Amino acid sequence: MIPIWQESRAVALAALIALAATGTALAQELEHVPVKPPSVSIAAVPLVTAPRAAETKVNLNFRVARGFHINSNLPKSEYLIPTSLKMDLPTDIVLGKIQYPPGQDLTLPFSPDEPLSVYSGDFTVTVAVHPLHSVVPGKYVMHGVLHYQACDNAQCFPPKELPVSFDVKVVKEPPGPTHNPAQSPHVHS
Repeated sequence: MIPIWQESRAVALAALIALAATGTALAQELEHVPVKPPSVSIAAVPLVTAPRAAETKVNLNFRVARGFHINSNLPKSEYLIPTSLKMDLPTDIVLGKIQYPPGQDLTLPFSPDEPLSVYSGDFTVTVAVHPLHSVVPGKYVMHGVLHYQACDNAQCFPPKELPVSFDVKVVKEPPGPTHNPAQSPHVHS
């Protein structure tokens, strides 16, 4: 007959061995699950000062994580999802032209004869905002979404959306050239 304390100790030891084996198997499974960082991020945008009735350009700086690329705004094939920025601006602030950088040609092993037009690393999209003359001076938040599809060298992932926002401080128009009507435009000698 085994004393009860030795039996309890044997059961506890068996449980620890089983737990360790389960932990090791789980750790081995997790090693094979790829952990992907976010594919695209945006740098903080400093406060933009925009005079009323004038167009102001805003640079939005994006970064594609290492090992990934996204299709450019003008991919070379119609079945590829283009990167696009959609902005939802407040009333009385008009969106001007959105300027995308040209894509870089990338040839991948699975398609050596058909280069892709992509963004990788850092790239900048320029947005023009134009507060109308009727806008009350103050601070406004611009909201938008960058639509993109990230890929690595072997596969593409489902399309994603990255929220985009920045603040615009609308100010009165800058003063124009001053003209003193009391002064004669003629030079006196």
